[in-house]
Amino acid sequence: MTPLGSPPCIAYVDAFSGVSGDMLLGALIDAGVPPETLRSELERLPLGGYRLDARAHSSHDISGTRVAVVVEDAAPRPARRLADILALLDASTLDDAVRALAAAVFRRLANVEARIHGSAVEEVHFHEVGAVDSIVDVVGTLVGLRVLGVARVYASSLPLSGGTIRAGHGLLPAPAPATLALLAEVGAPTRPAPRDLAGELVTPTGAALLAELATWEQPPLRVRRVGYGFGTRELPWPNAVRIWLGAPIGDLLRDEVVLIETNLDDMSPELLGYAMERLLEAGALDVYFSPIQMKKNRPGTLLGVLAPPEQVGALAELILAETTSLGVRLRPMARLIAERRAVSVETALGPIRVKLKQLGDRTVAAPEYEDCSRLARAHGIPLAEVYRMATTASVPVEQAPEGRDESRPSDVPLR
Repeated sequence: MTPLGSPPCIAYVDAFSGVSGDMLLGALIDAGVPPETLRSELERLPLGGYRLDARAHSSHDISGTRVAVVVEDAAPRPARRLADILALLDASTLDDAVRALAAAVFRRLANVEARIHGSAVEEVHFHEVGAVDSIVDVVGTLVGLRVLGVARVYASSLPLSGGTIRAGHGLLPAPAPATLALLAEVGAPTRPAPRDLAGELVTPTGAALLAELATWEQPPLRVRRVGYGFGTRELPWPNAVRIWLGAPIGDLLRDEVVLIETNLDDMSPELLGYAMERLLEAGALDVYFSPIQMKKNRPGTLLGVLAPPEQVGALAELILAETTSLGVRLRPMARLIAERRAVSVETALGPIRVKLKQLGDRTVAAPEYEDCSRLARAHGIPLAEVYRMATTASVPVEQAPEGRDESRPSDVPLR
C-alpha cells in the first residue's frame, strides 16, 4: 500500500454492499471533499466531453451522495490501451503522487487483463475501465483522498455474488474475471452475498483501487467523519459504500519522507533566508540550517529539507536554482506522527487557532504563534497570557456533548 500524504488521517472503506469507483467518489464527497475542488483538480487531466454530477441521495432512511460521470453524446469513446491512459496522465498537471498512483492502478488492471486473455500487456484494450467515467472515477478518488489528507487506506471484506453481467466482451460470470483476479492478486478477504442476489457488487475499478491502496483489516480508529457513496442499483438494503475517516488510536502514524541535504560555504544569509521561504512555499515539510566546518577550514551551512517522496525532484531542483549547491544528498527516512487536529477556539480576545495533539488519553494544546502574537500586540498584554487563554479555551472542545463535533468548524480541515 502506498501512502497518500503525511497528515495523520486514515480511511476505512466499509464495503457492506460492495464497492465501485463512483461509489468511492461519492463517499469521499459526502465525507467532505468539495465537489468544486474535485472538478477543478480533474480539469488538470486533458480529458473532456463529460461533466461530474454529484447529488444528495437517500435510501432506506440513510442519506449520502450519488456521483455520475455524464458523458456527452458527441464525445469520442475509444477503447483505450494502457499506453493511451499513461500518456493521458503524463500530459496532465495532476499532483505527482496522484498521477503515479493512477498509473499504478491502470497498470495493475492491464496486467490482470493480459493474464485473463492470454495476451501481452501492450495489446490489452480497456473497455469499461478505459472509458471516460472510469478514468474520472480512479483519478477523482485519488484526488479526494489527497484533499482529505488520507495517509493510509484500510478496507473490509468484500461481498461477491453470482449470476452474470454484461460487459464489453459479452456475457461474463459475476464477479467479473478481472475483479476476481485483482482480489486474488492481493489476497483480499471476501464473503458471499445473499444467495438470491445475482449481478455485480464489486466492479473492476473498485477492486483495482482497493487492491492498490488498501490494507485488508479494520484499524483501531477515532472516527471523525463518515461518508456514504451510493451506487445506481436498487437493493433490499442501502446500496452504498461507507468511508470512515479519523486517526489511529494509541499508535503513532508511520509514514515515509526524504531528507534532502547540501553543504554551502559561499552564500549570504539573505539568500539563504529567501531559499528557505521558497522551499516552504513549494511544499517542504521542514527546512533548517546548521553551522558546519567545511574543507579549507571554511565555516559553512548545512541546508536540510524534509520532503514528501513525491516532491523530492521539484524541491531538489529548487535548491539547485536558489543556492550555490552543485548537488544534493537524499536520505529516505521513516517518521512517527502523533494524532492531531486543528481547531479554532473563541477567547475574550478573539478566535485563536490551536493544534490539539493526542498522545494516548492525553491531549496537548499548541496555540498558533501568529494568532497569539497578533492579539498580544493588539491588546498590550504578555504573549504568555494569550497562550494561557487559548490553551484553557481548548479544553471544552474535548468535552463536547455526544452528537456534536465541536472540533470541526467548517473552515478547519481534517488533520
